[in-house]
Amino acid sequence: MDPISDMLSHIRNAGAAKKQSVRFPYSKIKNDIAKILAKNGYVARVGTIGKKQNKLLEVELAYTKEGAPKIIGSRRVSKPSCRIYQGFREIRPLRRGHGMIVVTTPKGILSDTDARKAKVGGEVLFTIW
Repeated sequence: MDPISDMLSHIRNAGAAKKQSVRFPYSKIKNDIAKILAKNGYVARVGTIGKKQNKLLEVELAYTKEGAPKIIGSRRVSKPSCRIYQGFREIRPLRRGHGMIVVTTPKGILSDTDARKAKVGGEVLFTIW
């Protein structure tokens, strides 16, 4: 029922299975989230396949030199049944800087560091480490 949770589960499971890439149905919010993950090094590349009705989002996974996936875990914070909002002063670094919080703001979907720099808060979508 929750497309963002499904996307995170697909990426986590594909990384655990050592897959090269994973595909799921395209949406603008999923594309923006995947671009944030690529910008911060959690995934290698983001692309789209197909046109109009059959459009898919393809995410190429990133691995460490030892072969472990860069995404170890994630947790959905704001759910469709219970929304969680934070101001930019309340957004703190996750796992002493080794994780990331993804926030949807009036300026778009941002990582925690970008939200603090832009001094905007919003709905906390998920955390990833």
